[in-house]
Amino acid sequence: MKTMMDAIELLEHDHRIVEQLFRDYRSAASDEQRRGVVEILIRELSKHAALEELTVYPLVRRLLPEMADEVDDHLDEHMEVKNLLAALDRLSAGDDRESELVARLRREVEHHVHDEETKLLPALRDAADQAELDALGRRLRQAKSAAPTRPHPGAPNRPPALALAAPIAAFYDRIRDRLGGRPRT
Repeated sequence: MKTMMDAIELLEHDHRIVEQLFRDYRSAASDEQRRGVVEILIRELSKHAALEELTVYPLVRRLLPEMADEVDDHLDEHMEVKNLLAALDRLSAGDDRESELVARLRREVEHHVHDEETKLLPALRDAADQAELDALGRRLRQAKSAAPTRPHPGAPNRPPALALAAPIAAFYDRIRDRLGGRPRT
């Protein structure tokens, strides 16, 4: 009996959580509630992107070299998402720009998720054996607690530089999260 999600199941689960967060944003009753949802979106999407960049995309490149262009497209989409997240991160509750930025973010994420779930992840499932996907799922779960919680659009998004930058970004993010700090505009 399987009790843990493999890497693909875990990524798809993250996608469902983000979809729910977009629904929560639309149904929030106040600026403060919407801002709380935005904060969670920033954290969850930042962690998810970093983990894909550190672990999933390198595996796809190794197992499916013919999908290198597809991986590059996904990295470009991540950059657009990070830029939107960074813009949202600079806003305060009630800012007039928030709803438009969230709508753009939702469109970008929906497109990205659709491409991943219809092309990239099925190809990875076919190319990797189950033991490899299970091991990657364990690594993703462990790495999630140490992943960056804020967008860093200026940081490298490809190994090996990403492997060096991500822990530094995550450390900075954890300090900022504890202090409740926001970036200066």
